[in-house]
Amino acid sequence: MNAADQLSAIAEVAGSGVEVWLRGGWAMDFFLGRVTRPHRDVDWFAWASDADRLVQVLTERGYDLLPQPPHDQQLDFVRGELDLSFALIARDGSGRVVVPSGPWAGEPWPDGMLDWPTGGLGDLRCPIISPYAQIEIKKMMPVWVPGLPRRPKDAEDIALIEAALTSASTKAGERKN
Repeated sequence: MNAADQLSAIAEVAGSGVEVWLRGGWAMDFFLGRVTRPHRDVDWFAWASDADRLVQVLTERGYDLLPQPPHDQQLDFVRGELDLSFALIARDGSGRVVVPSGPWAGEPWPDGMLDWPTGGLGDLRCPIISPYAQIEIKKMMPVWVPGLPRRPKDAEDIALIEAALTSASTKAGERKN
C-alpha cells in the first residue's frame, strides 16, 4: 500500500466529524513528523458510542465493513487496497478509557492515552495517542494477546519513540537553563 493513499485516507477519516485517534505505526509517524517505514494498514481508536456513525460515514465513502472481528470491539474496513482498523473504546464510571466489550471488557487502556496534542506530517494534522501509550501498547500486546509474537518492527518503533522523547526532554531542559 502506498503512503500517499494511506495519508489521503487519514485526512478523510480525521475530517469525517467522528472523533478518532491514530494508533500504531502511523501514530508514531505523526508524533515524529516523518514517515519512518511502509505501513500495511491504518490503525485507529474510536468511541464505541460512535461505531454506527463511523460505519455510516465510511460505507458512504466507499469502504466495505469486514465481518470480523466482533463489531462491538473493533471495526475493520477496506476500500481497494486501503485497510482501516478501529479499536473501539469507552469510559468507565471513573472516567478511565477502557475496552468496551468482549473478553477484556472494562480493562483500562494506558492512562493519558488520549491526552496528547495533535500530531502532524507536513500540513496534515491528526489526533494521535500519546507516545507513552504507544510504547506501553507495543510492549504489552504480546502479553495481552498470548501467542502474538514480538515483532522486530515494534522494538524498532519503541526505540524511535523513546529517542524522540529523550531528545525533546533534553531540549526542554536546555531551554530552562
